[in-house]
Amino acid sequence: MPETKTNIEADEAKKPKHSRLNFMLDFGPLLVFFATFKYFSSDDDPLQGPLYATAVFMVAITIAMIVAKVKLGKISPMMWMSSILVIGFGALTLYFRDPRFLQVKPTIIYSFFAILLIGGYLRGKALLRYLLEAALEGVSDEGWLKLSRNWGLFFIAMAIANELIWRNFSFDTWTSIKVFGFTAASFIFTMANIPFLLKHGLDVGEETTEESEEKDS
Repeated sequence: MPETKTNIEADEAKKPKHSRLNFMLDFGPLLVFFATFKYFSSDDDPLQGPLYATAVFMVAITIAMIVAKVKLGKISPMMWMSSILVIGFGALTLYFRDPRFLQVKPTIIYSFFAILLIGGYLRGKALLRYLLEAALEGVSDEGWLKLSRNWGLFFIAMAIANELIWRNFSFDTWTSIKVFGFTAASFIFTMANIPFLLKHGLDVGEETTEESEEKDS
């Protein structure tokens, strides 16, 4: 029993938990973007806030990529795509002094992943599995396929929402919704899928818990 406990503890020690770091790498650049926009917003020059925020956003997401590579050992496909689009559309925003280039960027990202996931679902392939399998152990093939479908539909809704918001509201309103509203929506959607994942075999460490209870008794 002691050997088993030692092995379990050793295995757990080998599994770095980077959930907090991942969240900061995803949300941090957005928060910096929001704070910079608010700080430099000016009634005399409506473009000052968006342009300063865009420049800082480009730097922040580049730093996030470097941290991800150093601390996590890799940069996720979604971060790669987001960073490339932020830098590319950010450069267009600064060159043409037109924030709309940056505002359309989320629509492109959401649409791309929606097409990828829904396309995979229609062909019977759960592409989301390649990104999240390490974090969602035990989920069945059917569960992965349906989860890919769910996220594909969610990304479609997000793409439509982004288009409606930036076309009908101010840059200030769009920024607030993008940073806080879309982040909250993603978190709520993730939590809403947990009961579904549990029905399809999601491993929540019950065996480890049972072993610990046996040892304590």
